[in-house]
Amino acid sequence: MISIGICDDETYMLDLLAEKTDAFFAHENMDVEILRFSSGRELLDHPGKLDVLFLDIRMESPDGFETARKLRRRGFDGFLIFVTVLEDYVFDAFEVEAFGYLVKPLADHLFQRTMKRLLSALKASRKALLLVQKGKEWSVIRFDDIMYCEVINRKVYLHLQDHTVLDYYDKIETLARKLDARFFRCHRSYLLNLQYLKAYKGGQAHLRNDERIPISRLRQNEFSSALFQYMKEAGGGI
Repeated sequence: MISIGICDDETYMLDLLAEKTDAFFAHENMDVEILRFSSGRELLDHPGKLDVLFLDIRMESPDGFETARKLRRRGFDGFLIFVTVLEDYVFDAFEVEAFGYLVKPLADHLFQRTMKRLLSALKASRKALLLVQKGKEWSVIRFDDIMYCEVINRKVYLHLQDHTVLDYYDKIETLARKLDARFFRCHRSYLLNLQYLKAYKGGQAHLRNDERIPISRLRQNEFSSALFQYMKEAGGGI
């Protein structure tokens, strides 16, 4: 079940988006739960997890951008799609890692294009899983949950976004082949998930949780290229 939130202070838009979204996923034979919120405050008070969020920008305080910032700081990692009349703010959407940007009034062909791209991303994210064996126990880890991987001696340490660390025996070369393009081997002992990168300074990657990991001097040019390609693909369609 995919959990979808729609936040808009106009009842008409809540109804329209809910109807169009429900119809799209029904056509794909997929079950969804659609939750409606009439303000940013109501959305921020919601205790549950959302996989997808349609969010209006122009609302009473907190507006859509401030609401999105607070949600991201709290750990919201779902797909965020802004729905608004404010075309001028399109580039601000990158700050909160927006997946898409729809302009009111909604054009059906643009809505369908965004939803098809969203569906592909949802399917890809659900397939992006790492199967880890530690002794006789198995764990399934989402790629999205891995901030970075560290290798010490013969052990891999997966540093996860919930502040836990999972260790097991493996080679970094083997692990790198199992992961996708968002992971960059920035050092002989580290694999960095670029989606958690906040800044690059002084030969170090600064992560969103304020941790720092080294970028090898020999890999800096390759790192820049990998980051540019990741940002290009992650921002496509906004």
